[in-house]
Amino acid sequence: MRVALVYDRVNKIGGAERVLETLHQIWPEAPLYTAVFCPQTAPWSKKFKVIPSFLNKFPLARKRHEAYPYLMPLAFESFDFNEYDVVISVTSEAAKGIVTQPKTFHLCYCLTPTRYLWRGYDDYFQNNFFRFLTRPMVSYLRYWDKIACQRPDAYLAISKNVQKRIKKYYQKDSAILYPPLDTEKWSLGEEKVEDYFLVVSRLVSYKKVDLAIQAFNQLGLPLKIVGTGSQMGRLKRMAQKNIEFLGQLTDKELLGYYQRCQALIFPQEEDLGMVPLEAQACGRPVIAYQGGGALETVIEGKTGLFFDSQTPGSLIRAIKKFEKKRFNSQACRQNAERFSQENFKEGIKEVVEKKWKNFQN
Repeated sequence: MRVALVYDRVNKIGGAERVLETLHQIWPEAPLYTAVFCPQTAPWSKKFKVIPSFLNKFPLARKRHEAYPYLMPLAFESFDFNEYDVVISVTSEAAKGIVTQPKTFHLCYCLTPTRYLWRGYDDYFQNNFFRFLTRPMVSYLRYWDKIACQRPDAYLAISKNVQKRIKKYYQKDSAILYPPLDTEKWSLGEEKVEDYFLVVSRLVSYKKVDLAIQAFNQLGLPLKIVGTGSQMGRLKRMAQKNIEFLGQLTDKELLGYYQRCQALIFPQEEDLGMVPLEAQACGRPVIAYQGGGALETVIEGKTGLFFDSQTPGSLIRAIKKFEKKRFNSQACRQNAERFSQENFKEGIKEVVEKKWKNFQN
């Protein structure tokens, strides 16, 4: 079986890249097709044979791909997959829009229907003038997205949350396969738990890190924030002395912070969210907003607590409730192990082999 992988862009590090690394372990010979490729900002890609589109030759495209959204459809439609039996697209944007021959089976592992085209439009285009300018482009991309979503032969969703969106926006059925968590890397620690709470996030507006800062400004409890992003300056100006910004850490450094924290604070709504699972794999509970993927990764009262509205007051109430409870590190670890790499590998291999066999008949 000749397999190819497709991903929106290979120019960053994140949860989706860990999916690709696990797929590479299963199909090490599979090349990786993508719109743009920047090896300097995607060191994980060294093990892949990466095949970028024509867009990679455009000025600034490798690092500022958002300047060419209207060319993304053409970038993915330009690839030829005629030599492959199976193509697996991992996508939250345009990679599902590849064109395959009738003999080639296309499985789409959907991270989410494209946010800025559908449910996240207002978050991405907050400036009214910019929203006015981009509306014609977004209308065109929505039209193309509706066509492109018909091209995969089957869909897998990363969560129940995403499964519902695939049905709503694309009118497509999908099975659920949770993304892989490296439960060997994220492990229980032997050091004593310290008094700080932890946020691990890119510092961008929709991650709601400002909500956590406002809550901890009022509480005066120690909070450590891991990550970088466009909002860092604004967030630092908001924060009082009890809040520390650690910047970007290595996984080894982050492991220690997970293991020693009181709890992870997770104020955003995510499609699934791997950070709460990483914390639980390290034996630490999660205080999460009661929405999105956290409802599938956190067990209320057993591996963490929820707060019901994205306001400082709601988060403060959850933290005060947390301080009166005790959580078992083994229970947190056991919950995280449901999302192990081995479970993902078994699941994706079973789906591909079964679907490919049925596709041939």
